[in-house]
Amino acid sequence: MQFGDLELTTISGGWFRLDGGAMFGVVPKPLWSRVVTPDPENRIQLATRCVLIRTPAQTVLIETGYGGKLSPREREIYQAEGGEPLVTSLSECGVDPAAVDVVILTHLHFDHAGGATTRDADGTLRPTFPNAEYVVQRWEWQIATANFPELRGSYPLDNLLPLHERGQLRLIDGDAEVAPGIHVELTGGHTPGHQVVLIESAGQTAVFLGDLCPTAWHLPQLWCMGYDLELLLLRRQKRDLLGRIADGGWLALFDHDPTMAACRIQRDARRDFVVAEAIKSL
Repeated sequence: MQFGDLELTTISGGWFRLDGGAMFGVVPKPLWSRVVTPDPENRIQLATRCVLIRTPAQTVLIETGYGGKLSPREREIYQAEGGEPLVTSLSECGVDPAAVDVVILTHLHFDHAGGATTRDADGTLRPTFPNAEYVVQRWEWQIATANFPELRGSYPLDNLLPLHERGQLRLIDGDAEVAPGIHVELTGGHTPGHQVVLIESAGQTAVFLGDLCPTAWHLPQLWCMGYDLELLLLRRQKRDLLGRIADGGWLALFDHDPTMAACRIQRDARRDFVVAEAIKSL
């Protein structure tokens, strides 16, 4: 998709399945099952829709999917693709990992940061993008690498530590410009250091929502995930940001929605926000 002076492309970080109840938190199954049908294991199909941004000067990637380091058991549980889905998807678009200049991670859960590193045949861990600067909120990094027992499953250190060891990590504090026309805003909510990405060019604006609003099913303010650590903050931040998107006519970019990469939204008296125009792929 041409977006002003920028080119936006959907890059798959891999398809997978998660428990439907966890994806909708306190929303009762009789309600959420009206919009998506779970499999016999109560899992629902999800995407990891990374976004490649080609600017006049740089190549920027938002998110990395779950990568290729999941164990056979984890792949079975999540029904995840084999191999390196992100690298394969980039190759299909003619992009070599060495050509990526910046990688922005909204947060460091395995399904967003797993593809940030790869394991060579000899077992050596290295950043997947050897020439890239990886941009993360400092607070998110500190929590992810603190080795809290309660969060160990969410933040596998194999996904993270090579970024620091190779000197490719950029930690930021709050809102910041990452590249011309590309900004991050600290939202918290899903995790304390969660950030969204604003993309602006030639009077157009798009917002990559990360897990603040992972799918179009989560547009209602109270439809949140069981994985959200700061639920009250998330509900407030989501309402405010989606309001800006609707009122500004901006694009909302989803990470996990299985049917659309982006949409334009409008306010709705009954469901807070609804899809006005769906865009399947960028």
